[in-house]
Amino acid sequence: MHIHRLEKIWLTFGITMLAVFLGVVGVGAFANGMQPPGEHRHTVDPETVLKTEPFNNPGLRKIGDNEYEAYMVAFAFGYSPEKMEIPAGATVHFHITSPDVIHGFEIVGTNVNMMVIPGEINHLTYKFAKPGEYLVLCNEYCGAAHEMMATTIIVK
Repeated sequence: MHIHRLEKIWLTFGITMLAVFLGVVGVGAFANGMQPPGEHRHTVDPETVLKTEPFNNPGLRKIGDNEYEAYMVAFAFGYSPEKMEIPAGATVHFHITSPDVIHGFEIVGTNVNMMVIPGEINHLTYKFAKPGEYLVLCNEYCGAAHEMMATTIIVK
């Protein structure tokens, strides 16, 4: 079998790069002790999430000067609380989970976009600089009335 000289060069280059990348990953994983992220993982029993603090009383809680924590629950086909009022310029730490199926949590016009998985507490921080009404949509198909799943965040 005849292989052209340029093909041999490309094959050698590709195999060399594969060996280099596997070596870097191997050294990172075994020699440096790297692990997949997992320290940020928080869980809750999806069967008892509606009875578990703080998700049994979802809403906005002030934790500092113009800083809040928002505990929310996504369920078929809505969010709890239905509406939320936030002062303009506030930093909000969102914590959201689901008791039933996978949902989405996207605040339109922002970079807030989370997948809401039953039993997992997803969290993200956002600063609302501009007043207005922010639409929150489910962007993961969750069932027959998925398109009706929305809520509003009012920033005053």
